[in-house]
Amino acid sequence: MDHVRVFRHSNALLVGHVRNVLESAGLACELRNMTLGGAAGELPLGECEPEVWVAARNRARAETLIEEALNGPKEPAQVWRCLQCGELLEGVFDACWQCGSTKPAASILS
Repeated sequence: MDHVRVFRHSNALLVGHVRNVLESAGLACELRNMTLGGAAGELPLGECEPEVWVAARNRARAETLIEEALNGPKEPAQVWRCLQCGELLEGVFDACWQCGSTKPAASILS
């Protein structure tokens, strides 16, 4: 199976975060170069940075998930009104904080 690099960074914690984001979305990942930092100077710096790799077929989805994880969604979630109690809620909430009802798909306000 062909794999492609979808993320590289000198901060191993950030690389680990990206892997967690992808795996929580159901994409299998492979980490590479996690221990090559000590070889910097002997090897080119770009070759020593920790990397996240995924199956080539998952590249587009992985890149979208990474973009959203690092920079937030492209469009903010819309405000919605709870059908149970009438509470007005930020779009990031999937359930009403007041009564616990689940956000219905048709309750988006402009």
